[in-house]
Amino acid sequence: MERQLERNLEILTVIGDGTPVTQRVLAKQLGVALGLANLYLKRLAGKGYIKITEFPAKPLARKRLRYVLTPKGVAEKTRLTYEYMTYSLQLYRRTRGNLREVIAQMHADGIKRIALYGVGEAAELAYLTLREFGLEPVGIFAREAGGQFLGFSVRPLGELVHEECDGVIAATFDRPGQQVAELARIGVPREKCLTLRRLPVPGAPAAAPK
Repeated sequence: MERQLERNLEILTVIGDGTPVTQRVLAKQLGVALGLANLYLKRLAGKGYIKITEFPAKPLARKRLRYVLTPKGVAEKTRLTYEYMTYSLQLYRRTRGNLREVIAQMHADGIKRIALYGVGEAAELAYLTLREFGLEPVGIFAREAGGQFLGFSVRPLGELVHEECDGVIAATFDRPGQQVAELARIGVPREKCLTLRRLPVPGAPAAAPK
């Protein structure tokens, strides 16, 4: 699913909840600059998905903006939700199949000490796939350490260099290049990096977009 469509769904969902929301709050929820949030809202309004009104009407009161989904916006939100669910299911199946294939080969080779880099849904999927083969991660690491995840203490990435492991799963559904580069900076070779999405082969032509 294209990132722009994901943004549209996020905004339509927030507005559709019915709770009054300001541009500043919306920008914070989306993790974007205030000006960019304003641009998104104007674009959706231009397509007729939301209506922007001013309130209150009192002459001396400071004007504020209210965002409301239009019937067209409700229909678009429903369409995008279905599209996102379909995309997520396909992504889940594809990445799970890829990871099972890699771990199965490692398991057959007697390789069992595997660490997880990342937390969230992708890490949960990686953990469940490891458990299918009777394996437990030697540790869970993240950029921001602290807290518990799946019963493990989340450790800082720097500690991974002191851990004896045969492979590290870069647990992200996004393109894993950044995570692989971060692992390389602490000395984890590329051949030890396992990813939910296949890494491009150096020198090979780029795959056509799907």
